Amino acid sequence: MNNRRSFFRKSAALGMGAFGIDSLFNQLHAAQFLEAEQSWNPASDSNEEYWSVIQDAYTASKSEIIILNNGGVSPSPIVVQEALDKYNKAAAQGPSYYMWRIMDKGREPLRQRLAKLAGTDAEEIAINRNATEALNTIIFGLPLQKGDEVIGTLQDYPNMVQAWKQRQMRDGVVYKQLSFDFPIENDEQIVKAYADAITPRTKIIHVTHIINWVGQIMPVKKIAQMAHAKGIEVVCDGAHTFGLLDYKIPDLECDYFGTSLHKFLSAPVGSGMMWIKKDKIEKIWPLLCNSEPKSGNIRKFETLGTRSFPIEQAIGEAINFQEGIGNKRKQDRIHYLKKYWAEKAAQIPGVKIHTSLKPEFSCAIAGVSIEGMKPEEVDARLIKDFKIHTVGINWENIHCVRVTPHVYTKLTDLDRLVDALGKIAKKA
Repeated sequence: MNNRRSFFRKSAALGMGAFGIDSLFNQLHAAQFLEAEQSWNPASDSNEEYWSVIQDAYTASKSEIIILNNGGVSPSPIVVQEALDKYNKAAAQGPSYYMWRIMDKGREPLRQRLAKLAGTDAEEIAINRNATEALNTIIFGLPLQKGDEVIGTLQDYPNMVQAWKQRQMRDGVVYKQLSFDFPIENDEQIVKAYADAITPRTKIIHVTHIINWVGQIMPVKKIAQMAHAKGIEVVCDGAHTFGLLDYKIPDLECDYFGTSLHKFLSAPVGSGMMWIKKDKIEKIWPLLCNSEPKSGNIRKFETLGTRSFPIEQAIGEAINFQEGIGNKRKQDRIHYLKKYWAEKAAQIPGVKIHTSLKPEFSCAIAGVSIEGMKPEEVDARLIKDFKIHTVGINWENIHCVRVTPHVYTKLTDLDRLVDALGKIAKKA
């Protein structure tokens, strides 16, 4: 009898997931975060005592390698790791029961919490695996015809570029790509470039909210307002902004949006989200089959077959962790970290920063290069000689090393980066 009661208590706890009073976040971090809050000084730019508590909540802060490629994928904090482990262990006891009958019940509460974080109606949120899946669903689902025009850029993410090129090959859609020389500290210059490319056949503008190569923040709202005045819809790639910038999706005034939750939200690897404005859901075909492909139910995009329910449910603890810090505070901190190292690096002879340091034009991601060296050479030296992990970028007209700190990054880590860049530049 006791075993049966324990079994049902365990099942109920799994069903509640991250959103009950006994969430792992409440158990592991709530008291620590509350205590750290007492040290917060609104007048300070750094608040290192507070941020040391956040850093300790990530195992990555203690890695032998300094991880500065969070723009690729971010590590999860301990609470998310433990949630994923808990759900995986439960599923292993009987996947067809725990996944389909217990964890599956957690999707609707998760949808509600994601919608709250995004500032949207829950009926506009679909949960999937990454930004590529979300945006490909939209790109291939739009009812475009031969001759319809789409405007994007050479600097958009490769998987989105290839998706539009595939639609061009398959359906005769005309895909036009602008090119920008970043950094640009003039929104109107960017908006005008899109506006000048519009013709009577233009149906879609595709905008990357933060250019993943160098961190330029694109003026999505201004572009959307211009496009809507001309009857054009806007697809927004928010892979690098959700969980980083302090905004709600409706603020952007776009029509379609996709993001990866395993970047700055620090959810488990393989988690993503798609948003479609409610009155447009019906016309978008699901990427994978559904019994009612023309319905207005956002869940038609979640017919993914068997997938990792543990990953999906562990997203909840990442939301708890995010809300424990606060969107604005997190954005300001990561911008501070970017500016901290980049301003110092810019003073080193032979070193060039490829990203604006103004908060309205960039956050987190910055590009750096060393005169006389290829990006991949600088990247290789950083990891080999200094155990600093970045990524070399060679994409269209962008050639630099991408550096992306996160909330767990320590100032001492960034001091080591600046020191390493100085030593490498001296030998270049």
